Amino acid sequence: MISAILTDIEGTTSSLSFVKDMLFPYARKHLPAYVRAHESDLADIFNDIRSIESDPNLGVEDIISRLLQWIDEDRKVTPLKMLQGMIWKEGYKKGDLKGHIYEDAVKSLQRWRHEGLALYIYSSGSVEAQKLLFSHTPYGDLTPLFSGYFDTNTGSKIEPDSYKKIAAETGLMPGSIMFLSDNTKELDAANAAGFHTILVNRPQDLNADPGAVSAYVSVEDFYSISLKEKAA
Repeated sequence: MISAILTDIEGTTSSLSFVKDMLFPYARKHLPAYVRAHESDLADIFNDIRSIESDPNLGVEDIISRLLQWIDEDRKVTPLKMLQGMIWKEGYKKGDLKGHIYEDAVKSLQRWRHEGLALYIYSSGSVEAQKLLFSHTPYGDLTPLFSGYFDTNTGSKIEPDSYKKIAAETGLMPGSIMFLSDNTKELDAANAAGFHTILVNRPQDLNADPGAVSAYVSVEDFYSISLKEKAA
């Protein structure tokens, strides 16, 4: 029996274009000025970057260059994700940004929560960035719907151990959790950890590998999800 929903964000609850065409460019544009203005507050992040690069002598401008390179390479690196979240926080506060959530995702998440299911988020974006997105939506603050958030501090989204950690942290059996994502590699990892999975393959996003779609229960929106039907 399914007692909890774990959902991805990008391409699942929210459009790929919002993340790729709005959030990422916003962070990239404002990153250099933000890092220079908050240098004294970013010591831990700087040290993490130096550790990843195996170079303890990286200066501020070197770090900015590395961060911009990581953004261009779409690196899922924790210090970058944390910094992006800080920049987005300012953007939301200024009113420059408004979180995009598909209406079908909002309505379904509200219904599932009302029915007693626990709801969790797992995204490569930092937990702070996740909370910002869901607290600044056209539908209001949606964060009260969720019981927890997970990011790259838990581990890679394409590694089964990450999902085992999530199950352990929530205190739930893997077989009682349904994972929703548009990424079949993530679904493969969740399956290997014992989770149920559904592929969210939105026509407007079409992120899934066409050759892998047939291996999963596939839906085009959250309205089409039935937790009673057999999932992968």
